[in-house]
Amino acid sequence: MSLTDRAIERIRELIRSGALPPGSKLPPEADLAAELGLSRNLAREAVKALAVARVLEVRRGDGTYVTSLQPSLLLEGIGGAVDLLQSDSGALLDLMEVRRLLEPVATGLAATRISDEALAEVKRHLDAMREARDDVEQLNAHDAAFHRAVVAATGNESLVTLLEGVSGRTLRARIWRGLVDDQAAGRTLAEHEAIFTALASRDAALSQAAALLHVSSTEQWLRTHVRSTASKEGRM
Repeated sequence: MSLTDRAIERIRELIRSGALPPGSKLPPEADLAAELGLSRNLAREAVKALAVARVLEVRRGDGTYVTSLQPSLLLEGIGGAVDLLQSDSGALLDLMEVRRLLEPVATGLAATRISDEALAEVKRHLDAMREARDDVEQLNAHDAAFHRAVVAATGNESLVTLLEGVSGRTLRARIWRGLVDDQAAGRTLAEHEAIFTALASRDAALSQAAALLHVSSTEQWLRTHVRSTASKEGRM
């Protein structure tokens, strides 16, 4: 562990122990360094790193504060990290696998918790998808919003943030599918309609199954497309 990592861990321990609760202000840099037995440079680097991770917030002219530490804040960095992954097919397939493991279960949970207002929001995006079926970019934008609304209906902030981070990347797969598969729009709409119907009936098992079928269909198409592309490149 580097000296900077140790400095970061010491500040985290102050937060975990409650010595620095959410919203609290950190001591001035010199005092913090002395309290932790660190040099000012190490304390400064640790604060910068924790600010990037959204654990701390540096307010110019005011000081440094512990953030709210809400899951949506701390986990939102996942999407940024995912976007920095190399654009190779293996990474994308791994993310599709993660989505397949999480999203169907989240959809089943949503069926048991979804309100009439949340269901109406899901339907609004489904209707928009129908209208945009000939516009790949719009279709995929509403596709992403549809899934976001479904997961949001669980009321689980951590789950929403995790899946948002993963799905932002897999959106590319849905766009590819729309561009190279003429039948994709019709199948996508049918699969989303099945999810909505299951949610409207508040049937958790059916909702989970419909979501699993949808995500698995996209994943299988992507795997086939990757194999086909690799085969063509191998013949060049």
